[in-house]
Amino acid sequence: MMAQYLALKAEAGECLLFYRMGDFFELFFDDAKAAAQILDIALTTRGEHGGAPIPMCGVPVHAAEGYLARLIKAGCRVAIAEQVETPEAAKKRGGTKALVARDIVRFVTAGTLTEEALLEPRRANVLAAVCEVRGVCGIAACDISTGRMELEECEPADLGAALARLGASEQVAPEAWDAAPEGAILRSAADFASEAGERRLKAAHGVATLDGFDHFGRAMLAAAGGLLAYLDHVGRGKLPLLLPPEVRTGATALAMDEATRASLEILASQTGGRPGGRGGSLIEAIDRCVTGAGARLLAEDLSAPLTDIAAINARLELVSWLHDDPLLRGDLRAVLRALPDIGRALGRIVAGRGSPRDLGQLRDGLGEARRVRDHLERRDDRPALLDVLLPALGGHGALVDHLARALVPSPPTERGQGGYIAEGYDHALDELRRTSGSARRAIAALESRYRDETGIAALKIRHNGVLGYFVEVPGRHADKLMAPDSGFTHRQTMAGAVRFNSLALHEEASRIAEAGGHALAAEEAHFEELVAEAVAAREAIAATAAALARIDVAASQAERAAEGRWAPPRIVAEPCLEIAGGRHPVVEAALDKAGERFVANDLYLNVRPPKPAQAEPVEALAEGQPGAWPSTSSGRADVESGASKMSRLWLVGGPNMGGKSTFLRQNALIVLLAQAGGFVPAQSATIGLVDRLFSRVGASDNLARGRSTFMVEMVETAAILAQATERSFVILDEVGRGTSTYDGLALAWAVVEAVHETNRCRCLFATHYHELSRLAETCDALSLHHVRAREWKGELVLLHEVAEGPADRSYGIAVARLAGVPPPVLKRAKAVLDKLEKGRAATGGLAAGLDDLPLFAAAMEAEEEQCDALRERLDALDIDALSPREALEELYRLKREASA
Repeated sequence: MMAQYLALKAEAGECLLFYRMGDFFELFFDDAKAAAQILDIALTTRGEHGGAPIPMCGVPVHAAEGYLARLIKAGCRVAIAEQVETPEAAKKRGGTKALVARDIVRFVTAGTLTEEALLEPRRANVLAAVCEVRGVCGIAACDISTGRMELEECEPADLGAALARLGASEQVAPEAWDAAPEGAILRSAADFASEAGERRLKAAHGVATLDGFDHFGRAMLAAAGGLLAYLDHVGRGKLPLLLPPEVRTGATALAMDEATRASLEILASQTGGRPGGRGGSLIEAIDRCVTGAGARLLAEDLSAPLTDIAAINARLELVSWLHDDPLLRGDLRAVLRALPDIGRALGRIVAGRGSPRDLGQLRDGLGEARRVRDHLERRDDRPALLDVLLPALGGHGALVDHLARALVPSPPTERGQGGYIAEGYDHALDELRRTSGSARRAIAALESRYRDETGIAALKIRHNGVLGYFVEVPGRHADKLMAPDSGFTHRQTMAGAVRFNSLALHEEASRIAEAGGHALAAEEAHFEELVAEAVAAREAIAATAAALARIDVAASQAERAAEGRWAPPRIVAEPCLEIAGGRHPVVEAALDKAGERFVANDLYLNVRPPKPAQAEPVEALAEGQPGAWPSTSSGRADVESGASKMSRLWLVGGPNMGGKSTFLRQNALIVLLAQAGGFVPAQSATIGLVDRLFSRVGASDNLARGRSTFMVEMVETAAILAQATERSFVILDEVGRGTSTYDGLALAWAVVEAVHETNRCRCLFATHYHELSRLAETCDALSLHHVRAREWKGELVLLHEVAEGPADRSYGIAVARLAGVPPPVLKRAKAVLDKLEKGRAATGGLAAGLDDLPLFAAAMEAEEEQCDALRERLDALDIDALSPREALEELYRLKREASA
C-alpha cells in the first residue's frame, strides 16, 4: 500500500494527497503534519518507513468538503486519490491479497473550486494565467464556477493594475519568467505557446476557427494555452464549463493600480477587526443585491468602472427607471430573492460534479426567469438596456418542462440513493419501485410471522451494509433459533444480541436488491440524459444567468440610491468635476448607525464655483450654544480668495481628524460609483470622464519587499507622476510626511508643481505644510482650501467642513489633547511650539527663500540650458592642443560653472 501511496504522492507534487481508504481520506508523512496543524485534528502513526514511524491523520469522506475548505483557505492545494475499482474487481484481477487500484481523480485548488460549500456566494472565484510574448503581457482569466472567460493584453508596466482588477484567487505563469507574479503557480513554458493555445481553444469549444469569437493576439492565445493546460491538469483530462472567450481592452475600464484599490477599500477593508474582509469596504456599504450572482457582478462593476459614456448612461437609465418605480422594484427584488444561483449550478453540472438538486435549480431558476421576462415585457417605458436583456430570459421552455416532468419537487444533493426521478415519468421505474416496496412490506409481514412462530416478541428484522437483511434476537432467546430444525442460520453473535438468516428472508432481500439496483440504474440513466440536455444549452443558460445578475445589480443600485437619497450623476467628456453636497458612503453609513450626521462638502475642479454665500462667523456664537455650529461647505465659505478662479488642483490643509482624507476619498469614490453606472452620494454631480484613478492616501511598511512606509509612499507617488494624464483624477494625502521636515517639504513642493505643470490632471492634495500655500501665487490652476476647525472654551471643535483659503493652524497639540496625551507632555509641547514659531517669525521659517525659486518647468529648462552650455564648451575644446596645465585649469573652470 505504501508503495502505491508514494507513487501517487510523487504525481501530486507539492499538493497535499487525500488517499482514500474506506470511509476516510488519509494523509501521511509531512502532509499529515501540515494538515493536522491546519485542521486541528489528531496526528497518529501507522507502521514504519525507513525505520521511523509514519505520521498519519485522516478525515471522513462524508465531511471532506468542510476540511477541504479550511485547507484551501490556508493556501494549500489538495490532490484527491480515489479508489478506481471495487474490491471484487481487485480480487478478480490479482487474487485475495490484491490492492484496490487508486488514482488521482482531481486537484482541488483555490481557483478551480465549483462546490457550493467551498465557494463564497457573493464573490467571484477567478483563475488567471499570465505570460509575456515579445514585450506584450497576455492574461487569460476565467471563473470556472460560472464559465466566464476573458482574454486581454497589456504593457508590462500595466500588468499589476490588470491583475489587481481581476483579484484572482490563483495565478498561473510560465517557469523561468522573471516577471511572474508573486505566489503564482509555475508551469512548463511549453504550455504557454500561442500555437498550442489556439489549438486548445478550438478543441475546448469544438470549432475549426476562432474567427467567430473575436480577434485574439498572440499574447492572449499564449495565456489561454497556459490556462487550459492547467485546467486540464487539475481536472485530470476533463475541462470545466468554459463559455466563448471575450476580449477585454484596457481602454474600456477605468484604470486603477493595486495601491489605489487598497487605499479606497473598494472590495475589502484595510482596517478594522477583520482586515481583508468586506466589513468597512465600499461594496459592503452599497451592496443591496438579493442574489449571489448580482453581488458578484456588482463587485466586477466596481473593480472595472466603464470609460464609455454611452455604456455608463445605459446602466444609469435602467437604475433610474427602477428607482422611480418603487413598487415595481420591490416586486422584482422579491422574485429575484427566491431564485437559485443557476450560473454556478450549471458550472457544477458541466464539470461533472452536478447533483439532482443542481438540475432542480436550473428548472426553478429558468422558469422564474421566464416569468420575470413576461412581467417586464408588459411595460411600455422600458429602458434600452432592459430591451437588450429581456430576450435572454426566455427560450428554455422545452428544457424547463422536461425537468419539471422528470424531477421531484425537491431533488436531493446526492444521487447514490435515488429517489429524485418523479413518479409517472418512467413507468418501468415505477414498476421497479413497486416491486421493491412490496418486498419491503413482505419483510414486515415476515417479521410479524416469525414473532408469532417463535414467541419472541423482541425479534426484529434489521439491515446494514455488510450483512444485508438479518433476523436479530436478544442473546437470552438465541438457543431457540439455534436448533437445527428452527429454519434459521446463525450469522453473527454480538454482545447482547445474536443475528440469523432464513431462506424466506433471503428471497425477499434478493427481490429488494435486484429491484433497487435496477431502479438506481434507471434513475442514473435519466440523470445523465437530463445533464446532457442542460450541457447542450449551457451558453443560453449562462446568458440567462448573466441577464438576471445585471437586473439585480440595477435594482440594488436603485434601492441603495433610494435609501440614501443619492443623485444620478451627469457624465460628460470635458475634464471637469463638479460635486455638490458630496458624502463618503462608508463613513456616512457608520455615522448613521451611531445616530450622527455626516457633513457634506462640495468640489469644483476645472469649473467656476458658485458665488460664495456669507456664512455666520463662528466667533459670533453664544457661549451657551456649544453645538450650534453653522453649516457651510466649500464654495459657500466666508473666504473670497480664489472664488472666481477655475482650478484643477485643490491644496487642502487643516488639522488631523478634520476630515481631509475622508474628503479626498469620498470624491474618488463618487467618480468610481458614477462610472460604474450607479447613483452617487451627493446632491448633484457632473463627472468629466476619468481614464485613470490614483489614490495615495495612507501607507504602511511592506516588510516582505524590504520597503519602509516612506519608500512605499514614494513608489506610489512615482507611479502617479509617471502615469497620470490630463484626463486622470488623483488624490494625494500628506506626501513627504515620512522623512525629515526639509526633505518632506521639498518633495511635496516639487510633486505639487509636477502635477500642476506636467501631468495637468484633476487633483486633490492634502497637506500639513502651510508653506505650500505660496504655490497659489505661481500656479494659476491651483486653489487653496482647508477643513474648518475652531478652539472654543479651550476645546478643539472639528467642523469637518471644507472652505476656501489656506489653513491658519494645524491644531496638532489640540488633537493630541483629544487623544489623551498627558498634560505635562502637552504643556512642554506648547512651550517648544512657541519657541519654534518665534524663530520662524524672525527668520522667515522653512519657506524662507522659496519665493525666489523658478517654476517647475522653468527650473527644468534652466538645468537643461546649463547642461547644454557645458556640453558646448566641451565640444569646442581641442584636447590634443592643450598642455597638461591648461587642461587642469580648463577642468577647474568647467567644475566652477557646473556648481554655479
